[in-house]
Amino acid sequence: MKLVIVTNSDWFFLSHRLPIALAAIERGDKVWLLTKDTGRKDEIESKGINFINIPFERSGTNPFHEMKCVYLLWKAYRRIKPDVIHHVTIKSVLLGSLAARMACFSHVVNAISGMGYVFTAGRRGILQTLMKNVMCFVLKKNSYAFILQNPDDQDFIRRMHLVPDSQVFLIKGSGVNLTEYAYVPPIQKEKLQVLFPARILKDKGVLEFISAAHNLRSLYEDRVLFILAGNCDVENPSVLNESDLSKMLVPGYLEWIGFQKKMKDIYANSDIVCLPSYREGLPKSLIEACAVGRPIVTTDVPGCKECVINKFNGILVPPKQVLPIEEALKSLLNNSVLRLEYGKNSRALAEKNFSIKDVVKSHLYIYDFLLGT
Repeated sequence: MKLVIVTNSDWFFLSHRLPIALAAIERGDKVWLLTKDTGRKDEIESKGINFINIPFERSGTNPFHEMKCVYLLWKAYRRIKPDVIHHVTIKSVLLGSLAARMACFSHVVNAISGMGYVFTAGRRGILQTLMKNVMCFVLKKNSYAFILQNPDDQDFIRRMHLVPDSQVFLIKGSGVNLTEYAYVPPIQKEKLQVLFPARILKDKGVLEFISAAHNLRSLYEDRVLFILAGNCDVENPSVLNESDLSKMLVPGYLEWIGFQKKMKDIYANSDIVCLPSYREGLPKSLIEACAVGRPIVTTDVPGCKECVINKFNGILVPPKQVLPIEEALKSLLNNSVLRLEYGKNSRALAEKNFSIKDVVKSHLYIYDFLLGT
């Protein structure tokens, strides 16, 4: 089988889809990655994956540039003649599906890992309606399959009647290697650590996290370190820029450590993981935090709520509200027994729901399902 995977950046592929490509290669498939080269091409090609650069702009709205990407995708599809095309993230899904239609390829898997900036709660109106109409026009084809990461997004796609319901699959996130991300008992240290493991985006709830930390400062400054671990993603319209972020930091209490390549060590050193996001597909950061065995504070919204059973392995709070975050953090910071209990339960949840082996197996099944094998 010839498999083409399309995503908007090489780093996203490496962090979220690489195990699927390697499993396909292991069983004898040939794999191409069509994505933006941000400097990881050689690393990807060294793994036996063919690489074609497509200059995606993740937040770009220039129609001429977007049509250039569609043309480059169409050209690549015509040359490769793939058996299955797997589009990942909403922009790749839309542009790639249009190119696949133009190139007359039918076996397409569209994986939407979150409905994106336009569909974040509270953004309604012309732009969202336009996006829905574009999705109906581009994605409605009975030979396509869809992969969603949470039941809310799965129901959303089913209500659009793009494909038969039997071709709308639910796979809970990108999975985690449970051996690599092994359970780590809480580490004794001078200060407890509360971790925000995400890009510095307003839609991720970074402002609520920072406000909660500031409000708790009088209680915990000598005992707790709040850490933001993620980059300022300047291509995302929801970014909190670095200059504004720097003004909010408090040395020794609220610190930003930027993007971290080895996040498992960061999780292991943390005591609580907090992600007050407005909406997600199913965040890999929370899956990894579960695997390492950390209690979680997150929002009761699609994607996040699939990672936490309230009062079992963490606490669910309403989105866009600071006080509930403060109360949840206080209840965990003040109770080491509860943190340990929730952390062990997080690991159990990861073992039950988030194994990378199950995620890979499900993807290979969907490829074969489309081909009728």
